[in-house]
Amino acid sequence: MEIIFDNYIIRSYEKSDKDALINYGNNYNVFKHLKNTFPHPYTEDDAILWLTSCAAQNPETCFAIADENELIGGIGFHLREDVFKHNAEIGYWIGEPFWGKHIVSRALKEMTKFIFNNFKINRIYASVFEGNPASVRVLEKCEYKPEAVLRKAVFKENKFLDQYIFALLKEEFIKLYE
Repeated sequence: MEIIFDNYIIRSYEKSDKDALINYGNNYNVFKHLKNTFPHPYTEDDAILWLTSCAAQNPETCFAIADENELIGGIGFHLREDVFKHNAEIGYWIGEPFWGKHIVSRALKEMTKFIFNNFKINRIYASVFEGNPASVRVLEKCEYKPEAVLRKAVFKENKFLDQYIFALLKEEFIKLYE
């Protein structure tokens, strides 16, 4: 899969992404805003494991964000199951040198379109940990609506943090993008 936007691309992960994944992923400032499934330090073994797992996905749900030279971040979603089967949880990250350039906002808009147009999803949601106003702004710019604050629901680095839930419904998406 490839989605081109501005001077960037959302694409399938490639084996050649390993070094850039380690370079941008092995950054405490990236790690501190993500679930612990994104390790720190981010090692070569972590990168190989991630790239192998992405290559085995069916359907493919995790993608690289890249510029013309290399991977600079990632974006993906988890299709939920059971009574939540019409929901997808979306997540993203980008290397610190690319912060503040509106790349993630554009990538989120494109991935939102991809999910709603290719899967039977009624609601896409994201969670943001307390202390990450940049990610809140990304979601707001993409018209995701705040739904809840789960007070002290996250335990990260030996402290409890609030978790903010944002979502976009398919009916809202249709009004915005169609």
